[in-house]
Amino acid sequence: MSEISALALSFATTPVERAAPFAQQQARVTPSQASFGDVLQQLANETVATIKDGESAAIAGVHGKASTVQVVDAVMAAERSLQTMIAVRDKFVGAYQEISKMAI
Repeated sequence: MSEISALALSFATTPVERAAPFAQQQARVTPSQASFGDVLQQLANETVATIKDGESAAIAGVHGKASTVQVVDAVMAAERSLQTMIAVRDKFVGAYQEISKMAI
């Protein structure tokens, strides 16, 4: 982790903000290869896939095809992904509100 990331992590106030750098490390597209929108699209797609996996595991658990541990792991991963996306959305909304307050 770079010094800037470590510094940003030290100022993070919520668990989701502290987990954000670790979620970014999982991204397959580097910033030099894609635009910011592409990275966000990939993050959204991975979140949707994780939530679908959690739902599939829950259904498999109801049918007795998955263990409780597998179901809990999948559902917790889906919850973490969803919380990360909500935190990203909240940051965008906050940034938009700040920009809309600026005098032009």
